[in-house]
Amino acid sequence: MEARGRFRAGERVPTAGWCRGWTQANLIAVPRELGYELLLFAHRNAQACPVLDVGESGATSTRLFPGDLRTDLPGYRIYRDGKPVADRDQVVEEWRDDLVPFLIGCSFTFEEALLRAGIPIRHLEAGINVPMYRTSVPCEPAGSLSGPLVVSMRPVPAALVDKAIEVTGHYPQVHGAPVHVGDPAAIGIADLGRPDFGDPVEVRAGEVPLFWACGVTPQAAIMASGVPYAIGHLPGHMAILNARDRDYYVP
Repeated sequence: MEARGRFRAGERVPTAGWCRGWTQANLIAVPRELGYELLLFAHRNAQACPVLDVGESGATSTRLFPGDLRTDLPGYRIYRDGKPVADRDQVVEEWRDDLVPFLIGCSFTFEEALLRAGIPIRHLEAGINVPMYRTSVPCEPAGSLSGPLVVSMRPVPAALVDKAIEVTGHYPQVHGAPVHVGDPAAIGIADLGRPDFGDPVEVRAGEVPLFWACGVTPQAAIMASGVPYAIGHLPGHMAILNARDRDYYVP
């Protein structure tokens, strides 16, 4: 895929709006001894962490991502003892033989459907990353893993809120319908202008902020749980899969 080649060559850019019709996914790779706990964490928090694919220990590709997971994303984040210690264009040297890669569903997958329904998407209009926030909503823990739900936010005109909920509800494997509509303070977000990940977007008069569960949630759990070592995608800089958005549509 051409996009993977461009990322392999060093292009770093948020991937919202890229490769229309092709599914995008979050990457999180953890040591083998944490693989089962992460799978259980994802199962218990399936709306935030819908698993689309899992690689073998040490694998650098998967069934849905036949490229190189170490080079073919536009950005990576490395964690040590739960702390983000470096952002990289590639992670060939940092990738370990014991890492198990998980590909988690991404809300970018339903953005084309939102646009077809006439629902504007502000971060696409502005050419920036989607805003993402840690919430006060705790995920259900699994073993040593726990942490807060992370959400992405898109402002929607009030008259189109019900349509946005309906459209995205047809994509349950890539987060589905919003987990919260309206007041951000109700889920512990103090300031929409200061996202924890991504870029802020304007919420205009007559618009309602809609919040979808976000596949950065596993990375928040890595940080909250002090995991010794992990590699994730740079939030908003996704893996582009050999799968189509329509594959995840449920009538």
